[in-house]
Amino acid sequence: MSMNTLKASINTIKNAEKIVVLTGAGISTESGIKDFRSRTGIYQLAPEYILSIDYFYQQPKEFYQFALENLYHPDAAPNSGHVILSMWEQAGKINQIITQNIDGLHQKAGSKNVIEFHGTMKTASCQNCRKIYTTEEILNRLKTLEEFYICDHCETKHKRNRYIKPDFVLFGDTGEWFTIEGINTIHNMINQADCLLVLGTSLKVTPFSTFPQYRRHGIPMIIINKGDTPYDFEEDSFVIQDSIGKTLSQINTEIKEC
Repeated sequence: MSMNTLKASINTIKNAEKIVVLTGAGISTESGIKDFRSRTGIYQLAPEYILSIDYFYQQPKEFYQFALENLYHPDAAPNSGHVILSMWEQAGKINQIITQNIDGLHQKAGSKNVIEFHGTMKTASCQNCRKIYTTEEILNRLKTLEEFYICDHCETKHKRNRYIKPDFVLFGDTGEWFTIEGINTIHNMINQADCLLVLGTSLKVTPFSTFPQYRRHGIPMIIINKGDTPYDFEEDSFVIQDSIGKTLSQINTEIKEC
């Protein structure tokens, strides 16, 4: 990484008081969780379609088998990147974390202001009565019930209407933040930020990829990601293609010593 870029990033974060953080799978890979699109990612095991709303309704057992094996990581621990973000939030530097991740590691690290834009793997909901099941309950049901994915708390004419869907966003699906009000709330958060910190995301999946467009003119954006993003050459962008935990640790050490 360029020393000038690192110094600029250190000074930016040192002076910032309203940082908004955008995170993707790259911050969780340092906790041993696979990403999706890299050479060792989840989509090397199966096509994207297996995580679509259509596949969920067509093959619910196979869908759950894949999701529970590859997306559920109850024993994963936050890494240094997660921990430092939590520390900066407690210090009053970070206003909001907006994450694509469904693993809950930001909250495990102690961060409070977290928007899980793509939902969570911790729970699942009946699509009819909205009863919430923990993923642990789903695993227990799987062991004892043939149709474990069908809610038994309510009744409908067609069983399909009572399918229990994990509370994360599938392809062809929408989430609670995928509304005009939700998107506008996020746009306003970014517009009020004095620094945008982008960690571990290629910023290629909409609508998440559009969020950096809503920072005010002249507001710095720091991108720490091992791959390229569409925003790498934008004005006031500082790009570091290195480990998130390592880089944030370096920045944090320098801030403490200043």
